[in-house]
Amino acid sequence: MVFTAGQIAGILEGEVEGNPEITVHKLAKIEEGEIGSLTFLANPKYTSFIYTTRASVTIVNKDFVPEQDIKTTMIKVDDAYESFSKLLEYYNHVKNNKVGIESPVFTSNDAIYGESFYLGAFSYLGNNVKIGDNVKIYPNVYIGDNVKIGDNVIIFAGAKIYSETLIGKNCIVHSGAIIGADGFGYTPNKNREFNKIPQTGNVILEDNVEVGAGTTIDRATLGSTILRRGVKLDNQIQIAHNVEIGEHTVIAAQTGIAGSTKIGKRCMIGGQVGIVGHITIGHNVKIQAQSGIGRNVKDDEVLQGSPALNYGDYNKSYVHFKNLPKIMNRIDELEKKD
Repeated sequence: MVFTAGQIAGILEGEVEGNPEITVHKLAKIEEGEIGSLTFLANPKYTSFIYTTRASVTIVNKDFVPEQDIKTTMIKVDDAYESFSKLLEYYNHVKNNKVGIESPVFTSNDAIYGESFYLGAFSYLGNNVKIGDNVKIYPNVYIGDNVKIGDNVIIFAGAKIYSETLIGKNCIVHSGAIIGADGFGYTPNKNREFNKIPQTGNVILEDNVEVGAGTTIDRATLGSTILRRGVKLDNQIQIAHNVEIGEHTVIAAQTGIAGSTKIGKRCMIGGQVGIVGHITIGHNVKIQAQSGIGRNVKDDEVLQGSPALNYGDYNKSYVHFKNLPKIMNRIDELEKKD
């Protein structure tokens, strides 16, 4: 796709300084800009690159005044970083705005879908599937029976959405994600063998949820596994049966959450965190990477370690831990004197 500086300025409500007819067809870092590319300057430490960049167009803040001659055409906006992000969103929308049903696919006779629908090749829509407007389903996606999907949802290639799943508006499900597989439920019998407990519930994703590539979200044993509005999941996360995650909580890669745990609103959970089942984590909690959470957590706590401690206590304890060899040598010397 090719855009002129004038067109971009119109999208961003910015002002052009330079040639409004110059065109760009790709994006670049300011230090790696080439002819035909668009870049931006938001961080002052990169200012020197605007005088050497070969990028055709650069988005800058309105208060930027060059101290040397520059070759790039500038688009001046209130906030260069925010405007560049807006432009990326616009670019993605245009790039992903596919419409129509490719072949071959399988769609059940009673599947319903709205306007501006796209269904990629080798996809499957089960019985009684209901899909809203402007939904984009990429190739090799499986949608099971009785699934309901809201407007403006994107499901990337190879994702699997099991039966009974409910997906709200403006959600994104990335490649390889599996939503609604059976929870890990077994009970031992008298022979010490494990019998499977039927998993009869479902998964609910509320509006504006994003699920990363390779992430798995298990259906509930009874009831629902629920991700509330605005939850963002990174790649390769495991969410077990009957977990509930509160609004606008974000979770980084390789975290695992065991069954029936409830997590509050606006929490931030780092990568490779392990959380046991049947506990409650409050609102606004921050958990550092690789922590192990085995207890209930109150609102606003900041935790680190395994088992996790208060963040400040962990750092104080770690100082002593690093000094343990010195402390042991001193104890040995004192014991010798006795």
